[in-house]
Amino acid sequence: MKTLAQFVGKAIETICVIILAAMSILVFLNVVLRYGFNSSINITEEVSRYLFVWLTFLAAVLAFNENQHVSVTVFVEKFSPAAKKLLFIITDVIMLFCCYLIVDGSWIQFNLNLNNLAPISGLPQGITYLASTVAGALIGLLILARIATNLVALTKGETK
Repeated sequence: MKTLAQFVGKAIETICVIILAAMSILVFLNVVLRYGFNSSINITEEVSRYLFVWLTFLAAVLAFNENQHVSVTVFVEKFSPAAKKLLFIITDVIMLFCCYLIVDGSWIQFNLNLNNLAPISGLPQGITYLASTVAGALIGLLILARIATNLVALTKGETK
């Protein structure tokens, strides 16, 4: 299970690098064309916006996978190890519900905006909402794995 998470993490990292490189190339090319040749490629702004949304949500999945999000542990540090595990399970269940809300709402928005096309590129505007659907689902899967790990550790009496 851990190797699958590592593989998916590396795949998302690679996708993020490709997105960032494409955004950089598109914006740099547009700047050079605009200031050097008094012309531009109109589609670059819209495509860069779509890519930025996807980059943000995929990076959120990576940050969650590597436990890089902000966490306040002043209160939790005062608990016993078993109570910490139980509290982590409770907060993970709450976060799982939030992931459900994100996936459900963004899937609805994706379907509603699928037929709305961007004015220049003609891409469906629902693509931006699909990014939050994918991110919410991936984070939800990571939370489920973490809940399972903590439940196993709690039932075995592990305190680490």
